[in-house]
Amino acid sequence: MSIKTLFIIGGMGAGKSTATKALVSQGLPVIDLDKVGHDVLKWDSVKWELADVFGEDILDEHSEVVRSRVADKAFVSPAETRKLNRITMPRIEEAYTDMLKGLEKEGHKACVVEYSVFKRRSASIADTADVVIAVLAPMEMRIERAVAGGWDETDVRRRIAQQITDAQRIDQADVVFNNDGTKEELFNKVLLWWEDYKAAEGL
Repeated sequence: MSIKTLFIIGGMGAGKSTATKALVSQGLPVIDLDKVGHDVLKWDSVKWELADVFGEDILDEHSEVVRSRVADKAFVSPAETRKLNRITMPRIEEAYTDMLKGLEKEGHKACVVEYSVFKRRSASIADTADVVIAVLAPMEMRIERAVAGGWDETDVRRRIAQQITDAQRIDQADVVFNNDGTKEELFNKVLLWWEDYKAAEGL
């Protein structure tokens, strides 16, 4: 596939959505892997496999998957999380590949992929990325931003503790943006980078 994939990674409150918006403002389409993950839970094959592994009480009265009930069971141990990933990840990859093919057919030369649960580049969807862009910000600033966005502080700290560190993100990224200023500053930094990348790749 010749469409360029630009993966955006970063912890909660780091500014991934601002970096994504900057690239979208230049006409790039976006694939949000969180949304793809939610969508595959509506597939009948996924629903029934999950119910078989985690119990039918993960489904509501309309036989739809209740994500919070799955989370309560799947994240109690690494072994249970692996069971969830074995069911969902191949479907997420299938849906993602289909979306990419569709965008390429439409004539897009590049696509932004927002990947909030990124842990490692190898053995993941990001293995095929042309560029991995890490957006970083100081921890307290990230917590402040997430709380301002309506999250509970305790929940934010718990979620951040489950994510990889910024050092691990830097280690796996091709491009790093420090978002310790305003949204506008990050937006403009990403636009400048995109102009250089576009010229270098002949896009």
